[in-house]
Amino acid sequence: MKNLKEIYLPESYNYIACFLTLNCNIGCEYCINTFSGSRGLRGPEVEGEQWVKGLNRIISRSGLPLTIQGGEPGLHPDFIKILNSIKESIEIDILTNLSFDVESFIKEVDPARLRRQAPYPNIRVSYHPDYMELNELIDKMLVMQEAGFSIGVFGILHPEFREKIMAARDRCLKLGVDFRTKEFLGFYNGKLYGSYMYPDAVGSSERKKCLCRSTELIIGPECRVYRCHHDLYKGFPPVGNLLDPEFEARYVFRDCAEYGDCNPCDIKVTTDRFQKYGHTSVEIKPV
Repeated sequence: MKNLKEIYLPESYNYIACFLTLNCNIGCEYCINTFSGSRGLRGPEVEGEQWVKGLNRIISRSGLPLTIQGGEPGLHPDFIKILNSIKESIEIDILTNLSFDVESFIKEVDPARLRRQAPYPNIRVSYHPDYMELNELIDKMLVMQEAGFSIGVFGILHPEFREKIMAARDRCLKLGVDFRTKEFLGFYNGKLYGSYMYPDAVGSSERKKCLCRSTELIIGPECRVYRCHHDLYKGFPPVGNLLDPEFEARYVFRDCAEYGDCNPCDIKVTTDRFQKYGHTSVEIKPV
């Protein structure tokens, strides 16, 4: 493999998403990875050495971390090796369901590597009451906190589980465990939930052409880079690969013919990395 030149991110970029794997050990029906018939790409993955070569090309900046996620990132066989091999100049966050071996993680990972100045926890744990036992999760969280990790829980306010999520939040907060809620995105009983910048871009039977550009670097399980979450989850062709010596991160409008079938992650109105509300990851222009 040729020497890989550094990848400089445009100033407009707000998020770096690294999907080590799209495999997951739980199977929530409302999983955003399988929204609107997405396949989830539970297929080939590159080994840790390849991930490290690709990720270490990135030149980021303070306050713009690399967010390791999935699926469940802890299922990647080189999960800890990858964390410990990413260069120090890249800040790291993790999205996880905390199903990995917490004791091994604590022994092998320095909590200082996953702690930075941010208005939210650097390790963010998703709580799914239909698949997870709350007492066990709380025990793991307290152990991680005691070891010095910046960690908190997030619960999705799905209509079916809202009461359980709020009860879990109250219990966690009383025990000193950071618990925050997130808006549910998707359909439930025929109703679309979520706040969207482009409401007709999701859940429509009609597809339209548009121009779209993203403020996110979205990296799939084979180090492939995608236009958006829709393309990643549905297996559309990538726009590049971190292991391609010529790859460059670009903030440009790209042709798209899938307007109407957008993934909610791409068009939701949310907070940016500074927790300021009103951000949407993409800008869309009609053709």
